[in-house]
Amino acid sequence: MHRPRPVALSLAVRLLAALVGVAGCSSAPGPAREAGHGSAQAAGPVVRATVADGLAVPWGVAVLPGGDLLVSERDTARIVRVAAAVATGGSGGSGGSVAAGAAGATGGAGGTKTEVGLVPGVTAGGEGGLLGLALSPSFEDDHLVYAYLSTAEDNRIARFTYDSARPSGSRLGIPSVLLSGIPRGPRHNGGRIAFGPDGLLYAATGDGGTADIAQDKGSLGGKVLRLTADGAPAPGNPFPGSPVYSYGHRNVQGLAWDAESRLWACEFGADTWDELNLIRPGGNYGWPVVEGIGHRPGYLDPVAQWKPAEASPSGLAYADGALWMAALRGTRLWRVPVEGDHLAGSPQPYLEGAYGRLRTVVADRDGTLLLATGNTDGRGDPRPGDDRVLRLTLPGPTAG
Repeated sequence: MHRPRPVALSLAVRLLAALVGVAGCSSAPGPAREAGHGSAQAAGPVVRATVADGLAVPWGVAVLPGGDLLVSERDTARIVRVAAAVATGGSGGSGGSVAAGAAGATGGAGGTKTEVGLVPGVTAGGEGGLLGLALSPSFEDDHLVYAYLSTAEDNRIARFTYDSARPSGSRLGIPSVLLSGIPRGPRHNGGRIAFGPDGLLYAATGDGGTADIAQDKGSLGGKVLRLTADGAPAPGNPFPGSPVYSYGHRNVQGLAWDAESRLWACEFGADTWDELNLIRPGGNYGWPVVEGIGHRPGYLDPVAQWKPAEASPSGLAYADGALWMAALRGTRLWRVPVEGDHLAGSPQPYLEGAYGRLRTVVADRDGTLLLATGNTDGRGDPRPGDDRVLRLTLPGPTAG
């Protein structure tokens, strides 16, 4: 079975490189240990604006055709529309700074916020609640919004119409459940959903705290799922009649496609390694048998790995030749240059500690990144104005 090339340096290779001046690669410590150390730091993103502030545990971010945003709040189960007009903020450097001003009822330092409605049936608690959002590929015609949400019994995917002409607070139609029975637990609920270049809906799930179900292809937990827009198993899935696209995952929360339509996913490890994986149909990514790079027959190794203290990755986006990975515990944004099915250079961290925990990153149509913080989730240290959505400009492709 083909494996993506992992990038990590062993102590022996580094010693040899010091003696002969030649850099080598092997499979020992993760790339996060090397990132930003011993190599020139590539030009980083610049925080240009606070798009919204005063949000309560923002999770999913979807960009509407006109540029406004829909943002889901995990614990309140509400969806907020954020106006595209923003106030500029930041120092102009790669670290940026928080725009001044406290959050007001309509947005504080950022754009105007309008509650468009509450999603019924959501049971928040632990890591569960109203999680990922995705717009229909035909949103301008059908006005359909998809949501990944937790109930008292399970996680599920639902869709509903969004009618901007209706009064504030009641713009959402009655949800239709497309897929239920995704295992739910106090943690490891996954939650990211996205439509791929093929027009199909992909969903990232977690093991719900029961590790063994990740290896059970009959369970929806610990998987990447691929569905039609109506929630049926997608034609051509690797296991006929099943929505399972890949398995052996612990808790996937980031999905992104590169310029060649390859699907990448990031996931939380336990105590050893967080992972960035190139997703292959039917691939077994090892959990709980293998965590990180294991070189075990029958399991696909991650392309990159990090210690959880430096990552705990949630959001993932692709822009300017690199994957951008939002880290919660690591409180930084990782730039991961990729070429084909492997890394094109060492991952490098930006915004370290500048905005606390980072939950979601989205590539906007204008080439900027949208970055949602996650400091009000019960594990962070909220600052005045948290949580917020920031807009970042990128320096363009650089050497890794």
